[in-house]
Amino acid sequence: MTLLSRLGVRLPIIQAPMAGTSTPQLAAAVTNAGGLGSIAVGAVDATAARTTIAAVRAETDGPFNVNVFCHEPATADPAREAAWLAALAPEFVRYEAKPPATLSEIYTSFVADPAMLDVLVEARPAVVSFHFGLPPQAAIDRLKAAGILLFSTATSLAEAQAAVAAGVDAIVAQGWEAGGHRGVFDPEAPDARLGVAALTRLLAARVSTPVIAAGGLMDGAGVAAALALGAEAAQLGTAFIGCPESSADGYHRAALFGPGAGTTQMTSLISGRPARCLPNRFTALKDGVPGRTATPDYPIAYDAGKALAAAARAQGEGGYAAQWAGQGAPLARALPAAELMATLERELAAARNGAA
Repeated sequence: MTLLSRLGVRLPIIQAPMAGTSTPQLAAAVTNAGGLGSIAVGAVDATAARTTIAAVRAETDGPFNVNVFCHEPATADPAREAAWLAALAPEFVRYEAKPPATLSEIYTSFVADPAMLDVLVEARPAVVSFHFGLPPQAAIDRLKAAGILLFSTATSLAEAQAAVAAGVDAIVAQGWEAGGHRGVFDPEAPDARLGVAALTRLLAARVSTPVIAAGGLMDGAGVAAALALGAEAAQLGTAFIGCPESSADGYHRAALFGPGAGTTQMTSLISGRPARCLPNRFTALKDGVPGRTATPDYPIAYDAGKALAAAARAQGEGGYAAQWAGQGAPLARALPAAELMATLERELAAARNGAA
């Protein structure tokens, strides 16, 4: 049985979860249009996750994906965190604000969140997907016993093989082009930075589970190319940021459709983990003192990043936010999700017919 058949979706298009940008409305619209919509609950607690899942179900009877973060819990380092706040202090002063006195681990990893596991087992979404690694085997076993299909991001063959061995049902092959957080299991390990084409073909040839291509894919032609490489579906994120159903603010949308879209940058400054972002005032700090200061662990560093973004926004400057986007950003379109899905479907059909 194909992945699409198991999912019960018509189109090989998955909307990426995109924590902070995806919404129940966006996920439901994509699912209702024949794809697989997604929400992200890695940045919220179990109670909020339950509410978010219910909000999707209020707008669709179809399948959707719920994404969780499986990073290693942060190790606090007061000295490093104090040095990081000191390095960022001039930026806070610029916007008439003071940096936080201390930083905290603002997200609980799914690997240490039994309450979130209980919510997911109870809610039984069609798919649960893992980012940054894998949860304990006992959690995987409980989710599978509940009849939930499991996806895991992989940026390398080794990560994909680990996920397959753990019982994951499909691998999201995240190329270096992808926007948002790089899904590497260990951010301190060497990263081969494989592009989506090479990674998709490698995994399609070497792993036994279906592969979902992700990274820089923005239109039907890109989806067709991913399928030709052996993927069973394509995951698109940046393509959906411009939809009115996304929660991207005006600053993010302006940056997405601005001249910097073609020069996205990988940075750890905002959150403490590598993530691809539109060029903005925060990414520019790599050339200053913050860029020469050790970044606290994710997501402790993100506590500072969010505080700085809020301080600047209060003064009318939106350029310190996490304006994630992939390398395909110049191809973004400001269309309602249903219209974008219909456009992607037409483009995919045209690309397939042209290749026939």
